[in-house]
Amino acid sequence: MKKIIVVFAASLLILACSSKKEGNMIVEGTIKGLKKGTLYLQKMNDTAMISVDSMQVYGDGNFTLTDNVDSPVMYYLTFNGNAMDKRILFFGNKGTITINDDIDTFGFSPEITGSSNQLVLNDYMNINNQFRNQRLEFIKKQFEAVQAKDTDLIEKVKKDFNRMVRRKYLYTANFALNNGTSEAAAYIALTELFDANIKLLDTVNKSLSSEVKKSIYGKRLDDYINEIKAQENK
Repeated sequence: MKKIIVVFAASLLILACSSKKEGNMIVEGTIKGLKKGTLYLQKMNDTAMISVDSMQVYGDGNFTLTDNVDSPVMYYLTFNGNAMDKRILFFGNKGTITINDDIDTFGFSPEITGSSNQLVLNDYMNINNQFRNQRLEFIKKQFEAVQAKDTDLIEKVKKDFNRMVRRKYLYTANFALNNGTSEAAAYIALTELFDANIKLLDTVNKSLSSEVKKSIYGKRLDDYINEIKAQENK
């Protein structure tokens, strides 16, 4: 009798993990090479990561996951609910989003279609990756200058690095200004300009469309700017 109860409970758990609820966003696609595993659709809820749907995948790597989206927001497609391991980060919105990837390179260069915000984010990340590579080069140069105890070179690297940071801020702000009708602009401002000059952030915020300002990231950006202004006025 005990064995029957255990088997029944396990069956319910499997059914619960793989069950699909109705939603206005459908995330589907194929993870090539995935013979067996559980995919989770996750998102941030305040400061906690929550799973909104999951599916056990067998054999062909095909999957379909769903959620209800009120406002475009970032989602994670992960294995075993561990977003810090292999993951695909994408902008979710109403409609069908298709994600195709390979199990061996999962999360590095997935093909994502069906999300206009994702296209905007991809355009930004293509340039931002160049800035990240430059940052790594400056770290290497700074280390070498410190090792050589070359004070003049240390100072030069520092100045060049600061100029690069300013270029990145200006590029990011200009990109957000030119994409003010996309929720991705508010997200980029929050994640890439959070430590920039408040005037720069405020300029980006004022350029956002009324619809974007009502979105999750639009509201968060406005709240963040107001908090900074309140602290500065103390």
